[in-house]
Amino acid sequence: MKLGFNAKTASALVRLMIGLFIYGLGLALMVKASVGIAPWDVFAQGLSIQARISYGWASVAVSAIVLICWIPLKQRWGIGTVLNGLLIGLFADFWMALLPLNTNYLLQLSQFVLGMCVVAVATGLYISARLGTGPRDGLMIGTQRLLGWKFWQIRTMYEGTVLLIGWLMGGQVREGTLIFAVCIGYLMQLSLKLFKFVDPQGK
Repeated sequence: MKLGFNAKTASALVRLMIGLFIYGLGLALMVKASVGIAPWDVFAQGLSIQARISYGWASVAVSAIVLICWIPLKQRWGIGTVLNGLLIGLFADFWMALLPLNTNYLLQLSQFVLGMCVVAVATGLYISARLGTGPRDGLMIGTQRLLGWKFWQIRTMYEGTVLLIGWLMGGQVREGTLIFAVCIGYLMQLSLKLFKFVDPQGK
Protein backbone atom coordinates (compact mmCIF):
# COMPACT_ATOMS: atom_id res chain seq x y z
CA MET A 1 0.00 0.00 0.00
CA LYS A 2 1.42 3.38 -1.05
CA LEU A 3 1.37 6.11 1.53
CA GLY A 4 2.45 9.44 0.01
CA PHE A 5 2.99 11.94 2.82
CA ASN A 6 1.04 15.17 2.44
CA ALA A 7 -1.36 17.29 4.47
CA LYS A 8 -4.25 14.90 3.85
CA THR A 9 -2.17 11.90 4.92
CA ALA A 10 -0.91 13.73 8.00
CA SER A 11 -4.50 14.56 8.98
CA ALA A 12 -5.51 10.92 8.49
CA LEU A 13 -2.59 9.73 10.63
CA VAL A 14 -3.59 12.12 13.42
CA ARG A 15 -7.17 10.83 13.23
CA LEU A 16 -5.89 7.25 13.32
CA MET A 17 -3.63 7.81 16.31
CA ILE A 18 -6.32 9.66 18.27
CA GLY A 19 -8.76 6.86 17.50
CA LEU A 20 -6.35 4.18 18.70
CA PHE A 21 -5.46 6.18 21.81
CA ILE A 22 -9.13 6.63 22.73
CA TYR A 23 -9.76 2.97 21.95
CA GLY A 24 -7.11 2.11 24.52
CA LEU A 25 -9.06 4.16 27.06
CA GLY A 26 -12.28 2.32 26.28
CA LEU A 27 -10.57 -1.05 26.56
CA ALA A 28 -8.95 -0.09 29.86
CA LEU A 29 -12.31 1.06 31.26
CA MET A 30 -13.87 -2.32 30.43
CA VAL A 31 -11.00 -4.39 31.78
CA LYS A 32 -10.77 -2.39 35.01
CA ALA A 33 -14.53 -2.72 35.52
CA SER A 34 -13.98 -6.45 36.20
CA VAL A 35 -17.45 -7.53 35.10
CA GLY A 36 -16.38 -9.56 32.07
CA ILE A 37 -14.30 -9.17 28.93
CA ALA A 38 -15.25 -8.70 25.30
CA PRO A 39 -16.01 -11.79 23.18
CA TRP A 40 -12.77 -11.66 21.15
CA ASP A 41 -10.84 -11.48 24.42
CA VAL A 42 -12.79 -14.46 25.77
CA PHE A 43 -11.77 -16.31 22.61
CA ALA A 44 -8.10 -15.39 23.03
CA GLN A 45 -8.19 -16.33 26.70
CA GLY A 46 -9.75 -19.70 25.90
CA LEU A 47 -7.13 -20.31 23.23
CA SER A 48 -4.35 -19.49 25.69
CA ILE A 49 -5.75 -22.04 28.14
CA GLN A 50 -6.11 -24.80 25.58
CA ALA A 51 -2.78 -24.15 23.84
CA ARG A 52 -0.97 -23.44 27.13
CA ILE A 53 0.50 -20.18 25.84
CA SER A 54 0.35 -16.67 27.27
CA TYR A 55 -2.67 -14.47 26.64
CA GLY A 56 -0.51 -12.10 24.59
CA TRP A 57 0.63 -14.82 22.20
CA ALA A 58 -2.94 -16.09 21.97
CA SER A 59 -4.07 -12.61 20.92
CA VAL A 60 -1.39 -12.52 18.23
CA ALA A 61 -2.55 -15.94 17.01
CA VAL A 62 -6.17 -14.77 16.85
CA SER A 63 -5.15 -11.70 14.82
CA ALA A 64 -3.20 -13.92 12.43
CA ILE A 65 -6.20 -16.22 11.97
CA VAL A 66 -8.45 -13.24 11.30
CA LEU A 67 -6.05 -11.78 8.73
CA ILE A 68 -6.00 -15.12 6.87
CA CYS A 69 -9.78 -14.82 6.66
CA TRP A 70 -9.28 -11.50 4.86
CA ILE A 71 -7.92 -13.32 1.79
CA PRO A 72 -11.20 -14.69 0.37
CA LEU A 73 -12.91 -11.39 1.26
CA LYS A 74 -10.26 -9.47 -0.75
CA GLN A 75 -9.91 -7.03 2.12
CA ARG A 76 -6.91 -4.70 1.86
CA TRP A 77 -4.59 -3.94 4.76
CA GLY A 78 -2.99 -0.59 5.52
CA ILE A 79 -0.72 1.12 8.00
CA GLY A 80 -3.73 1.39 10.29
CA THR A 81 -3.95 -2.39 10.37
CA VAL A 82 -0.36 -2.64 11.60
CA LEU A 83 -0.62 0.20 14.10
CA ASN A 84 -3.85 -1.25 15.46
CA GLY A 85 -2.12 -4.48 16.37
CA LEU A 86 0.94 -2.75 17.83
CA LEU A 87 -0.45 0.21 19.75
CA ILE A 88 -3.88 -0.51 21.22
CA GLY A 89 -2.46 -2.80 23.91
CA LEU A 90 0.19 -0.24 24.85
CA PHE A 91 -2.39 2.53 25.05
CA ALA A 92 -4.64 0.33 27.20
CA ASP A 93 -1.75 -0.31 29.60
CA PHE A 94 -1.15 3.45 29.81
CA TRP A 95 -4.78 4.17 30.73
CA MET A 96 -5.11 1.25 33.15
CA ALA A 97 -2.23 2.62 35.19
CA LEU A 98 -4.20 5.86 35.64
CA LEU A 99 -7.71 4.53 36.23
CA PRO A 100 -8.86 3.78 39.81
CA LEU A 101 -10.23 0.36 40.74
CA ASN A 102 -13.93 0.43 41.56
CA THR A 103 -15.47 -2.06 44.00
CA ASN A 104 -19.06 -0.85 43.83
CA TYR A 105 -20.95 -3.09 41.41
CA LEU A 106 -23.14 -0.37 39.91
CA LEU A 107 -20.09 1.80 39.30
CA GLN A 108 -18.30 -1.16 37.73
CA LEU A 109 -21.21 -1.86 35.41
CA SER A 110 -21.50 1.82 34.48
CA GLN A 111 -17.77 1.94 33.80
CA PHE A 112 -18.02 -1.07 31.52
CA VAL A 113 -20.88 0.46 29.51
CA LEU A 114 -18.95 3.73 29.23
CA GLY A 115 -15.89 1.85 28.02
CA MET A 116 -17.95 0.00 25.42
CA CYS A 117 -19.33 3.28 24.06
CA VAL A 118 -15.82 4.77 23.95
CA VAL A 119 -14.57 1.72 22.02
CA ALA A 120 -17.39 2.11 19.47
CA VAL A 121 -16.71 5.81 18.92
CA ALA A 122 -12.94 5.27 18.73
CA THR A 123 -13.36 2.48 16.19
CA GLY A 124 -15.46 4.67 13.92
CA LEU A 125 -12.84 7.41 14.26
CA TYR A 126 -9.82 5.34 13.29
CA ILE A 127 -11.62 3.39 10.55
CA SER A 128 -12.76 6.68 8.99
CA ALA A 129 -9.09 7.66 8.64
CA ARG A 130 -9.06 5.14 5.76
CA LEU A 131 -5.54 3.95 6.48
CA GLY A 132 -6.57 0.35 7.02
CA THR A 133 -8.86 -1.22 9.57
CA GLY A 134 -7.90 -3.41 12.50
CA PRO A 135 -7.89 -7.17 11.80
CA ARG A 136 -11.30 -7.84 13.33
CA ASP A 137 -12.98 -4.71 11.95
CA GLY A 138 -11.65 -5.46 8.47
CA LEU A 139 -13.16 -8.93 8.70
CA MET A 140 -16.54 -7.43 9.55
CA ILE A 141 -16.43 -4.79 6.82
CA GLY A 142 -15.35 -7.33 4.20
CA THR A 143 -18.12 -9.71 5.26
CA GLN A 144 -20.67 -6.90 5.16
CA ARG A 145 -19.63 -6.04 1.61
CA LEU A 146 -19.92 -9.71 0.61
CA LEU A 147 -23.26 -10.50 2.26
CA GLY A 148 -24.94 -7.10 2.18
CA TRP A 149 -26.16 -7.38 5.77
CA LYS A 150 -26.30 -4.46 8.20
CA PHE A 151 -23.04 -3.89 10.06
CA TRP A 152 -24.58 -4.58 13.47
CA GLN A 153 -25.83 -7.96 12.22
CA ILE A 154 -22.36 -8.93 10.97
CA ARG A 155 -20.71 -7.78 14.20
CA THR A 156 -23.22 -9.59 16.40
CA MET A 157 -22.78 -12.79 14.37
CA TYR A 158 -19.00 -12.78 14.81
CA GLU A 159 -19.04 -11.65 18.43
CA GLY A 160 -21.56 -14.33 19.35
CA THR A 161 -19.57 -17.06 17.57
CA VAL A 162 -16.19 -16.29 19.16
CA LEU A 163 -17.89 -15.80 22.53
CA LEU A 164 -19.33 -19.31 22.41
CA ILE A 165 -16.09 -20.92 21.22
CA GLY A 166 -14.03 -19.01 23.79
CA TRP A 167 -16.38 -19.99 26.61
CA LEU A 168 -16.22 -23.65 25.59
CA MET A 169 -12.41 -23.41 25.72
CA GLY A 170 -12.49 -21.99 29.25
CA GLY A 171 -12.55 -18.22 28.67
CA GLN A 172 -14.18 -15.96 31.29
CA VAL A 173 -17.75 -14.94 30.56
CA ARG A 174 -19.72 -12.53 32.75
CA GLU A 175 -22.55 -10.08 32.31
CA GLY A 176 -20.28 -7.48 30.72
CA THR A 177 -19.34 -10.00 28.04
CA LEU A 178 -22.97 -10.54 27.09
CA ILE A 179 -23.72 -6.81 27.12
CA PHE A 180 -20.79 -6.23 24.76
CA ALA A 181 -21.79 -9.03 22.39
CA VAL A 182 -25.35 -7.75 22.08
CA CYS A 183 -24.72 -3.99 21.93
CA ILE A 184 -21.37 -3.32 20.23
CA GLY A 185 -22.55 -4.04 16.68
CA TYR A 186 -25.34 -1.45 16.81
CA LEU A 187 -23.07 1.09 18.53
CA MET A 188 -20.44 0.56 15.84
CA GLN A 189 -23.03 1.14 13.12
CA LEU A 190 -23.95 4.46 14.73
CA SER A 191 -20.27 5.37 15.06
CA LEU A 192 -19.50 4.67 11.40
CA LYS A 193 -22.52 6.78 10.43
CA LEU A 194 -21.36 9.56 12.76
CA PHE A 195 -17.96 9.73 11.06
CA LYS A 196 -19.55 9.34 7.60
CA PHE A 197 -17.51 6.23 6.80
CA VAL A 198 -17.96 4.85 3.29
CA ASP A 199 -16.05 1.67 2.46
CA PRO A 200 -13.45 2.78 -0.14
CA GLN A 201 -13.41 -0.74 -1.58
CA GLY A 202 -17.15 -0.91 -1.95
CA LYS A 203 -19.11 0.04 -5.05
